[in-house]
Amino acid sequence: MHMKTVLILLVLALATIFALVCVLLTRGKAPSTCQHQPPEEEDPDDSQSLVFADLTPEELAQVVRYLQGNLGVQLVDASRAKPSDNCIASVDVQVPAKAEVLRFLDGGGARPRREALAVLYFGNQPDPNVTEYVVGPLPTPVYHRDVTVQKYGGKVPYHRRPALAVEYKQLAGFLKSQVFPTAPSFMRQVMEYDGANLATLTAAPRGFQSGDRITWFVLFQNVSGFFVHPVGLEVLVDHSSLDISRWAVSRVFYNGQYYRDMVQLESAYVQGRISVEKVRKAPRDGDFSSMKPRAPAAALLPLQYEPQGPRYSVRNNHVLFQAWSFAFGMSVTTGLRLFDIRHKGERVAYEISVQEALSVYGSNCPGGMSTRYMDGSFGIGRYTSPLVRGVDCPYLATYLDVHYLAHSQVSRVSKNALCIFEQNLGSPLRRHYSNLQSLYYGGLVNSALVVRSIATVGNYDYVWDFIFYQNGAIEGKVQATGYASSSFLHGDGLRYGNRVWEHTLGTVHTHSINYKVDLDVGGVKNSLVAHDMAFEMTRAPWSPEQQIERPRLTKKVLDTEDQAAFRLQSKMPRYVYFAANSKNKWGHQRGYRIQITSSAGDHIPEASSMERAISWARYQLAVTRRKEEEPTSTSIYNQNDPWTPTVAFADFINNETITNE
Repeated sequence: MHMKTVLILLVLALATIFALVCVLLTRGKAPSTCQHQPPEEEDPDDSQSLVFADLTPEELAQVVRYLQGNLGVQLVDASRAKPSDNCIASVDVQVPAKAEVLRFLDGGGARPRREALAVLYFGNQPDPNVTEYVVGPLPTPVYHRDVTVQKYGGKVPYHRRPALAVEYKQLAGFLKSQVFPTAPSFMRQVMEYDGANLATLTAAPRGFQSGDRITWFVLFQNVSGFFVHPVGLEVLVDHSSLDISRWAVSRVFYNGQYYRDMVQLESAYVQGRISVEKVRKAPRDGDFSSMKPRAPAAALLPLQYEPQGPRYSVRNNHVLFQAWSFAFGMSVTTGLRLFDIRHKGERVAYEISVQEALSVYGSNCPGGMSTRYMDGSFGIGRYTSPLVRGVDCPYLATYLDVHYLAHSQVSRVSKNALCIFEQNLGSPLRRHYSNLQSLYYGGLVNSALVVRSIATVGNYDYVWDFIFYQNGAIEGKVQATGYASSSFLHGDGLRYGNRVWEHTLGTVHTHSINYKVDLDVGGVKNSLVAHDMAFEMTRAPWSPEQQIERPRLTKKVLDTEDQAAFRLQSKMPRYVYFAANSKNKWGHQRGYRIQITSSAGDHIPEASSMERAISWARYQLAVTRRKEEEPTSTSIYNQNDPWTPTVAFADFINNETITNE
């Protein structure tokens, strides 16, 4: 080969390598305020989308300063507050009323005031309670109004408050300093307790009736993946008193037996009256629970690439992708949510958001058998975790930070907590290979845009995806990974799960996920239509003596909420869709089909005293009339008082008309 040709090829190769390195480095940087935007795409709606935007760190700080100076009470930083203190539990954006937003987006109306919703715990007053304030206007607030009674019909009793992170620290300190020392021989010889080698996991709800705040704490070896290393000891703590010095142990469980307290357990142990199951000490990496790879990768995994850069754009909280556009946000309690979703410039949904993640456990240990986790109470958005490039999302995805304020008076940031990427789905959107009459092939590459966050709530990592397809479909999808929650294996434990280690029972449990979907197909006035199929007998016109069973379409408009509430395990119509008042050029109503691809197992019996708190889980689909006073299907206060739920979704379904609503 000619030397000049070789040099030219080397230069081109170096230039190519340099360009690729630049792309990887620039795409690998932390998110900046200047997001990528293909030059040929214009985004006229990016400033309008800010009506839905999360609060900035500056806005969060302004709200805190305003509340500290204008409530007339001392506010303690929630990160160090005692139950008897007043504190700010959380601050989030207050999304304006839908009618007001639509006037702004569609009718040229004024931009709605930007406001915050602050949740405050008032423990230092004669009538302790939880109060919610709307604070505004931002960025410089001058007013606040109490919306608690308006939202919930009365004050929120103090015992319903979600536990702050500091309360768990106080409970851990109580166990370490007040409880474990009362059983010194048992803790030293059986648990090999050194003050740091045990971890606790809370059960919830906390008791059996309204007003209770009595929690089982399950003990595990404090190693990597401790969730699957139970040691057989569980302690029931009554922490209902606002005076920490009055907290007390109500019961103790060890290896299938119950004791009044740790003193009684110690006495029984010293006297040799208990059956001891010594758990083999696990190494710090957890052994079988370690996240370390068991073997080196045999070869590099395949990677995605974008030959001409991303085909989507992100500005502020607004995304453009092909025919799609939408705004996104992250609720501190419920996590990822989308607003003003449009296809070809026309709004198809006003809001699509996560509402709740519920897990109901079974076990023959008290902590496991009493657990019904309602993760919104713990904070799905608060526990949104940083995403690892190339593992949690493709390497070339766009990564965005999330700012939130919860359990502290200072905002925090989750770096790279949200990712957006286009994904080749590996199968054609449509194709046909013709080998009849004529020979030809036609096919379209299938890709979709994915918006993803991952929330690590205790042992579970929930991978939340909203997926936008080229054919106009939208999918909400969640995957659960992380660790199983476990109990200590004893007695008839195998009735409630499977053995996964020497003393570890992987317990049976359910997962139920609730979404809110506010569809606006061709406008805000829609109808719910059910299409199905039925067979009819007919005589063959060309041979009347013969019969044919032919399928035909059936159609029914579901007029009321009761008709549109489909119970779990019940048969749904083949097609359920939201129909617009307008028709397409063929005379059919335009619409969006609702397709449920998976459904939870059995729901907790409705006779249960706590079922109304999770009554949304009765249904695989329920369509209700939209009301501003019914913004969510549940409440963060339901977890700690499910017996008198602050919000009961079942109350929303009262046979109101939903046609053209």
